[in-house]
Amino acid sequence: MDPTIASLEPVERTLIDALRDRLQADTGQPVELQETHISWVLLTDRLAYKLKKPLRLPFVDFSTLALRKYFCEEEVRLNRRLSPSLYLGVLPVCGTAQAPRIGEVGDGGAPIDYAVCMQRFAPGALLSERLAAGTLLPVQLDRLARRLVDFHRDASVAPPAPPDNAAAQAVQPVLKVLQQLQTGGDSPYLNEVRAWVNGQVPALQQAWPARRLSGAVRECHGDLHLANAVLIDDDVTAFDCIEFDPALRWIDVMSDVAFLIMDLKAHGRSDLAFGFLDAYLQRSGDYAGLQVLRFYEVYRALVRALVARVRWQVTGTALPPASPDYLACARQLVLTAGGPARLLITHGLSGSGKSTVAGQLLALTGAIRLRSDVERKRLFGLDALQRSVGHDVNIYTPEASRRTFDHLRACARTALLAGYPVIVDAAFLRRAERRAFQSLAAELGVPFSILHCEASEALLRQRVAARTWGGNDASEADVTVLEHQLTDHDPLDEEERAIALQLVTGVAVDVAGLRARWLLQV
Repeated sequence: MDPTIASLEPVERTLIDALRDRLQADTGQPVELQETHISWVLLTDRLAYKLKKPLRLPFVDFSTLALRKYFCEEEVRLNRRLSPSLYLGVLPVCGTAQAPRIGEVGDGGAPIDYAVCMQRFAPGALLSERLAAGTLLPVQLDRLARRLVDFHRDASVAPPAPPDNAAAQAVQPVLKVLQQLQTGGDSPYLNEVRAWVNGQVPALQQAWPARRLSGAVRECHGDLHLANAVLIDDDVTAFDCIEFDPALRWIDVMSDVAFLIMDLKAHGRSDLAFGFLDAYLQRSGDYAGLQVLRFYEVYRALVRALVARVRWQVTGTALPPASPDYLACARQLVLTAGGPARLLITHGLSGSGKSTVAGQLLALTGAIRLRSDVERKRLFGLDALQRSVGHDVNIYTPEASRRTFDHLRACARTALLAGYPVIVDAAFLRRAERRAFQSLAAELGVPFSILHCEASEALLRQRVAARTWGGNDASEADVTVLEHQLTDHDPLDEEERAIALQLVTGVAVDVAGLRARWLLQV
């Protein structure tokens, strides 16, 4: 047993069993008990009561009544930022351990414990449950990504810190988790992961202070895995954030989203992981965070491995058999870090299907997508679906286009240097624009390809008209713009055609085959 946990006294459950009996008598319905390594949850038909275990672990201290009351209040306060309708408040537990009652002080009796009271959501609503059932949809993860971007944008920002402090605050939690895992004996996986982490410390020495200075370190969620996100009606949100240690909550926003990305990968759904990441980046524009993302994914995998060990040592129960091997996930993340980077630009008229195919391709390849329509608007302070008309700015001037492609090139450089395949989703109707990205690929020594999408003129007009009418896409190109493109564009030359992946989008697209063709190009 881990010596940091061996000194713990067995956690008394008399109070919980008596509370369960009382709730069953009061409601006339069965009450379900769920247990984690640090809490108990009693589930009635409508409500959930969460009590913190009176224990002290290396990362949490609920050992006194005052501490449990404080952290119950913190849990409600912090979680109302993302899911206010779920968290109803903190209720006292009164009476005795053998005859307790919730929410009644009465007769001057002092509380003997405290419970967080929540609305109960439907069974099967957790994203972990939906993933296991095969009903977790990309659109649901897109909604969660958008919600998290807004949450991170509004979260409190950490004050400036000296560069050494900023780096230490990023590295020390990872080293601490590694140390706790290795107290049970060396593992080849852990040795490989530790060696990689040690190599990342100098490599990212400048990145962490830069992230802190940019405002990327904020008061986040801190525990954003699949079992802490839930679908309620059509709303997708996160709950059960870290309340017991501010240092685990005041983190880089990329550390926050890395948890969910890692968890999806650990469950064998890299396609959903990269779709979620794409949705987050499209809304946030935080491509600079890609340089630290893999480091935080490895950290989050180690955290889940440690939680599994602590759960076993505290409760005597293991995670379900279908649970991922998070140490193996950490090792796999390490083995695949740093490549293979490659650059793909799209080419085609409006309505040719570039964005649709790029979205499908990134999920299969683990690529980072940069959309010109989104980034152009971001440069002018507009959201992706906002129309530029009426904002006293012309975002389609030659100068605006130059700024847009310079920005796309800078973001592509960042993602490529971080070791990711990159898809730049733009029309690229001018040869000079294409040459600039080909030069970037040559400079960085990565393969360069062009995805040429085409469709019949009738289908192009039909698609563009439908997109304009729907108003649910970042592109503002209408039929008038398309007609101009048809007569004024630079076709691919012979050299470009030699590296182009030709695709007719008027028929079903073999995205798996396209992926294979792209990855074979050197």
